[in-house]
Amino acid sequence: MTNDAWTSAKGGIRNDIGAHNYTTWIEPLSFRSLDNGTLSLESPTDFIGKWVMQNFEDAILRNVARGGHEVTRLTCGTGAGAVRVAPSRRTPDEAAPRSRARQENALDKRFTFDGFIVGKSNELAHAAARRVATGGPVSFNPLFLHGRVGLGKTHLMQAIAWELQESQPEKRVMYLSAEQFMYRFVQALREKNTMDFKQLFRTVDVLLVDDVQFIAGKESTQEEFFHTFNALVDQGKQVVISADRSPAEISDLEERITSRLQQGLVVDLHPADYELRLGVLQHRVDSFAAQHPSFEIEDGVLEFLASRITASIRVLEGAVMRLFAYADLVKQSVTLEQAQDVLGDLLRASERKLTIDDIMKATCEHYALRMSDMTSARRSRTVARPRQMAMYLAKKLTPRSYPEIGRKFGGRDHTTVLYAVRKIEELMASDDQLAEDAQLLQRKLEG
Repeated sequence: MTNDAWTSAKGGIRNDIGAHNYTTWIEPLSFRSLDNGTLSLESPTDFIGKWVMQNFEDAILRNVARGGHEVTRLTCGTGAGAVRVAPSRRTPDEAAPRSRARQENALDKRFTFDGFIVGKSNELAHAAARRVATGGPVSFNPLFLHGRVGLGKTHLMQAIAWELQESQPEKRVMYLSAEQFMYRFVQALREKNTMDFKQLFRTVDVLLVDDVQFIAGKESTQEEFFHTFNALVDQGKQVVISADRSPAEISDLEERITSRLQQGLVVDLHPADYELRLGVLQHRVDSFAAQHPSFEIEDGVLEFLASRITASIRVLEGAVMRLFAYADLVKQSVTLEQAQDVLGDLLRASERKLTIDDIMKATCEHYALRMSDMTSARRSRTVARPRQMAMYLAKKLTPRSYPEIGRKFGGRDHTTVLYAVRKIEELMASDDQLAEDAQLLQRKLEG
């Protein structure tokens, strides 16, 4: 492997971990060598090297392997201080030696209940996850958690798995993504080994499936998921599922699956309010400071960030990590001015708040309508279709719920908005002009 091959692999890493994480943690690294399956990277500081090893090892090895290189180990550090890890291709049982639990996706040690900050927006989801994690009888099955990216769904899912592994190691707990479920099923079909697949998934005590929206439209995978789900629930085994929207809002998900998912407890994780954002920031700073006492952040910085960065908990945590990396590199405490400079892109992004009114106005301009048409009772196609387009864009480009969008469009019911979104999605597949209108409007609004 050459430095050019490493440069090529970095493109995939960026896609996997996001632009902010890539700029902060991967960009400072340089290629050293790849010998006998061990990839060696040079890091400007030991701290960055350790952080990369703890958080991005899998993404790095996966993307290097995609380039046709055999790699099983990673070292990352400053010369002789390089950090080394064991082979990443370990079996699920090796990943959790203290229990019979299995993880297709390794559990993140940060995602425990102790590390989850509770506020009004997530207290119900937290309480439900805690109840499942006791391992005792639960009155709801499945537990379905949904919400926007970065609000804590995966954190709660993994916290349940960690808790059960610690308190009841005899239980068979499986945590994986819906994509991993699909991959395992396709692999079983290809190898004509579906009986082992069924045995694996239908004999667990607790099954946790993340991002279930990814199996929508995959008929064979949905069929197997439905039967697996039924088999476990019928046996009284607990199922926990997450998605970026509620079951009824997932397009191309079979109606029988939607119905079964709605029979349990469906919990929406709402965007964090100011108090919760501040609590998350303070918790992360306290965690860093406990390990690195020299880290200091001046008064007022966290309050400023909590009021300005409202996108998600994940973005807030990324902001703290970036400030910590900055402080470690320059060996200074973090002032408000420095925070504004280091996090300039995040702060600018937070300033660009797209509203439903913006979307309605742009749609009216595009179709030569009046704003009053968006909220009127008129049902002619010349008005109804643009109104549906505006509802579709409102759901896609803002964090607003179906009921909130309906209220903005003249007090319409949430089912009207849901129908509009699905109708536009359906028409875009066959109507090139409509698809082009949607793309033009989206580019205009995002620009």
